[in-house]
Amino acid sequence: MPGVVAFISAKDVPGQNRRLWFNNPEELFAEEEVICVGQIIGAIVAETREQAKRAADQVAITYQDIQPIFFTIEEAIEHQSFFDPKRKLERGNVEEAFEKADHILEGELYMGGQEHFYMETQGLIAIPKGEASEMELFVASQHAAYTQEVVGITLGIDSNKITCHVKRLGGGFGGKVMKIASLSAIAATAVYKTGRAVRCVLERGDDMLITSGRSPFLGKYKVGYMNDGTILAADITYYSNGGCTLDESSFIMEKALLHMDNGYKIPHLRGRGLVCKTYLPSYTAFRGFGGPQGLTIIESVLHEVAVKCGLPTHQVRDINLYKDEKCYTHHKQLFSPHDMVRCWNECLEKSDYTHRCLSIEQFNAHNHWKKRGISIVPLKFGIGFSKGFYNQGAALVNIYKDGSVLISHGGTEMGQGINTKAIQIASRILKVPMSSIHIKETCTGNVPNAAPSAASFGTDAVGMAVKNGCEELMRRLEPLIKKHTQYTWQQLVVEAYCQKISLSATGFFMGPHTSVDWEKSEGSAYYYFTFGACCSEVEIDCLTGDHKNIRTDIVMDVGRSINPALDVGQVEGGFVQGIGLYTIEELNFSPEGVLLTRGPSQYKIPALCDVPPQLNVHLLSNAENPHAVYSSKGIGEPPVFFGCTLFFAIKDAIAAARRERGLSDSFPFSSPATAEKIRMACEDCFTRMNPLDKKVQIKPWAINV
Repeated sequence: MPGVVAFISAKDVPGQNRRLWFNNPEELFAEEEVICVGQIIGAIVAETREQAKRAADQVAITYQDIQPIFFTIEEAIEHQSFFDPKRKLERGNVEEAFEKADHILEGELYMGGQEHFYMETQGLIAIPKGEASEMELFVASQHAAYTQEVVGITLGIDSNKITCHVKRLGGGFGGKVMKIASLSAIAATAVYKTGRAVRCVLERGDDMLITSGRSPFLGKYKVGYMNDGTILAADITYYSNGGCTLDESSFIMEKALLHMDNGYKIPHLRGRGLVCKTYLPSYTAFRGFGGPQGLTIIESVLHEVAVKCGLPTHQVRDINLYKDEKCYTHHKQLFSPHDMVRCWNECLEKSDYTHRCLSIEQFNAHNHWKKRGISIVPLKFGIGFSKGFYNQGAALVNIYKDGSVLISHGGTEMGQGINTKAIQIASRILKVPMSSIHIKETCTGNVPNAAPSAASFGTDAVGMAVKNGCEELMRRLEPLIKKHTQYTWQQLVVEAYCQKISLSATGFFMGPHTSVDWEKSEGSAYYYFTFGACCSEVEIDCLTGDHKNIRTDIVMDVGRSINPALDVGQVEGGFVQGIGLYTIEELNFSPEGVLLTRGPSQYKIPALCDVPPQLNVHLLSNAENPHAVYSSKGIGEPPVFFGCTLFFAIKDAIAAARRERGLSDSFPFSSPATAEKIRMACEDCFTRMNPLDKKVQIKPWAINV
């Protein structure tokens, strides 16, 4: 029976043992200073989980307070506490454009964070092999090669003696790229010290406390626009809460900046990104990786401009869309918006948008305490890693004498269907039934130095590598196929074996070189773009703040889909996760920086009742993508952003209630749109009955970090 690890973490005040991530070291155990509540101080190894937990509870720690401590973005701005580097992108001349604009608008939008809440928490089993310091780890990781590397550095052992195995994950969403490597290094150290197998699995509360999630963002903008809603210039500053260490926050901020234009041709555009350093657990990758935050803030700009102009929001969005056959993004990457415009127009048509707007007006005119709203947004989402060296994939394809095929690749199966698509690709090239092909676990001993399964690039990289390996095998078999036309597949394989033809091949995909010159504000940051559009309708209860998601229509450009069922599932799943991000999931921290929402009893994720009864997903027909395997497109991350249509539809419904009460259509409203926020935004005689006395300073029970 393996030993069990229990962690000792900082529970009171925030106040080689390091892993390295792009030259940013992180402590595995706090040595001198505790910099967040939840930082790991030590680990206890025991025979059973209960023993380990009892022992951890006996540890007493004395803290000496450090000052100042702060947790929110606003406090970090006040203390000028930022990580380097600070990023900037600029197109045109923003200041000159402001002078030519008919109107100037300034505002801000806050977006809260999000917990991954994967079904399977972070966990691993580390096993010593008994000789030459060899070790095997069965680990829930999206990036087995990085886990291998961190364990090797921690123990001072070469990577060739450490083998990481990943069969599948019970959900990942970006949360099992970085954090699991630290836990693996700690468990491996316990194995190294004891000579015994060690199992480490976090309980839900500890997982949420230690590993953190999606970064909260604050966007402050100044925009110049014309009377018809055309935007001439926008100047946006993005602040993210990075927590106590940098982790992947700088790359998350870069992605937010690279998506700040969405599908809009704003001739003069400037974006600045600053990652705030606070005394919270460090935030990390999450599905979308900064994209949803960057996209949502520019959508908020379009929404507010429409309100100020007194125009329908879809009209303002339409007038600002990229529509030329060839366009350049704000970072000077060439692309064609043709399929994005098709998605937009098809979504307007399939959702019956114009007719439903009239129906909503009638509903709102006849209902005082219930209001409906509708919103439609386009999407342009970059696929692949902006750090070009990650755009690669490898696979090992073996054919056995009985005709069966075994594939091992560098991707991680976590429910997205990467193994299914890899089997389909191999079956298509080798011309054998899918039932004859088996995908082995992800293993660093079979496919070394693999890139993480992230950035919606897994199938692109792995699929091309599998295709390359299978094509190499078919080239070797081609002379036999021509010579023995009557042979079955198994007979061909046996004949190849007898003629000493290798039946094993390595496939490799060298992806595009992507990079951004941040000094010049230019570069091809992405392999290609996935396009889409989404329309959602909601109904709010002005008295309780509750809301119902009535209907959602999505049109998605997935190129030529390898597996439409999987792609539709990805779109639906991403959208439902977006429902949580924009309307339900709220992380509450105490004023002392302690995470209060730890577990399903305090942190609510979308349930079946939150999914719109009418959820229609349409894949764009006759779409092409010459860049990826069989003209398909990556689809994992983009749909999360579509949850914002619910947010803006709720805002539209609140505006209807406020107009009826003689109040302004413009009002502060932050994400997620929880029942409390909806109720208080629908100002009425009840909300004014007990105004807060500003002279009385009431300490809040929770803070927006």
